[in-house]
Amino acid sequence: MAGRVWIGISGYDYKPWRARFYPDGLPARRWLEYASRRFNSIELNGTFYSLKSPAVFERWLAEVPKTNFVFAVKGGRFITHNLKLRNVETALGNFFASGVLALGRRTGPFLWQLPATYRFEADRLDSFMRQLPRSSRDGEAVARQHDARLRRGALIDAAAPVNYRHAFEVRHPSYFHEEFYALLREHHCAFVIADTAGKFPYAEQVTANFVYVRLHGSQQLYASGYTDEELDAWARRVNNWRGVADGANDVYVYFDNDAKVHAPYDALRLAQRLGVGPEASPDSANER
Repeated sequence: MAGRVWIGISGYDYKPWRARFYPDGLPARRWLEYASRRFNSIELNGTFYSLKSPAVFERWLAEVPKTNFVFAVKGGRFITHNLKLRNVETALGNFFASGVLALGRRTGPFLWQLPATYRFEADRLDSFMRQLPRSSRDGEAVARQHDARLRRGALIDAAAPVNYRHAFEVRHPSYFHEEFYALLREHHCAFVIADTAGKFPYAEQVTANFVYVRLHGSQQLYASGYTDEELDAWARRVNNWRGVADGANDVYVYFDNDAKVHAPYDALRLAQRLGVGPEASPDSANER
């Protein structure tokens, strides 16, 4: 059986999308509800900028479908950009105790985006990957490392037993070599295949039993849309990655070319080509 395909947008709370993607008059508090009925996955990027609270995650859950929908969760930049993956025990505890464990079976992959100025360091990456929880039970143990910084409450009990997946998006040229790919394979983490309009290096590597794709624009970073021919090519790639020749892979694709409101429409066009969306089979990727 081929792997599942999840296609959506990176973030959903963009004011320029009002009266363009979101219907005129639809209040912003209902934007997630609206978007989650058009895509079977959305990448939460607010978690990158600040720690949330269990109440925020509960609100997000209440607004999305109960089946056939997963969130990807972007790891906090305090961990990736400030600490640069070093001495992260408490920071990881705060991140996972901030409400992440509430997602239960709607938990998709965790995205760790490293800064473009951060060079490859095998030992530091290896140490960080070893600390990442691989299940919600592991997540509970990590969450218990939190400190008093979570003033709006901490959640250390998972809503459901699920497996966790982790993906790394890198931009510094020093990562684009076999040593990094081998490290990802060793820890069963995915290499994020990222189209960045040529600004950063590009590679297609499958290093785990799932594939994670971020499409930031092919001509202008964050600003340009994708042509029919380009989306046809991405559809062929996705079908190849999800195939069973070398084992089935789940594929997650998120459009981040949000600046000129291309992302939601490009995501819908790719989903149509692949025949996936909210109406598809409700079985969970975490039940594999």
